[in-house]
Amino acid sequence: MRIAIGCDHRGRALKKAIKVMLSEMGYECTDMGVHRAKSVDYPDIAAKVASQVSKDKADRGILICGTGIGMCISANKVQGIRAANCNGIFSARRSREHNNANVLCLGSDILGETLALDIVKTYLSTDFIGERHQRRLDKISALEQKRIR
Repeated sequence: MRIAIGCDHRGRALKKAIKVMLSEMGYECTDMGVHRAKSVDYPDIAAKVASQVSKDKADRGILICGTGIGMCISANKVQGIRAANCNGIFSARRSREHNNANVLCLGSDILGETLALDIVKTYLSTDFIGERHQRRLDKISALEQKRIR
């Protein structure tokens, strides 16, 4: 599985830990930034990662900022992206089972490293269960196509 990963300046340490774990687990990981402590605008990084996923250059994406909220909002603006901001194992599991989330967003100021790594493991190892949930995803896709204002 190919993973695109990115963070803003607040998520650098957590991104580094996640990348080590992904490598140990045998995942192919593309780091979309950032690499310096200088403040950056998280929508720029979210766009890079989400674009990789939407163009099938990555199977899934992981985004990290202080709360995960800004990255999640930004990533969900990219067509075909279903980003989920997860703060626990349960939400990570459900984001995949019910929503087929293709981008995981994490808050480095909210999560400890151990929990964050467990969330990533759960997210990557959980499959979409389909069935009635596919009908709902089809409705989300229809909303995306309409660009409701």
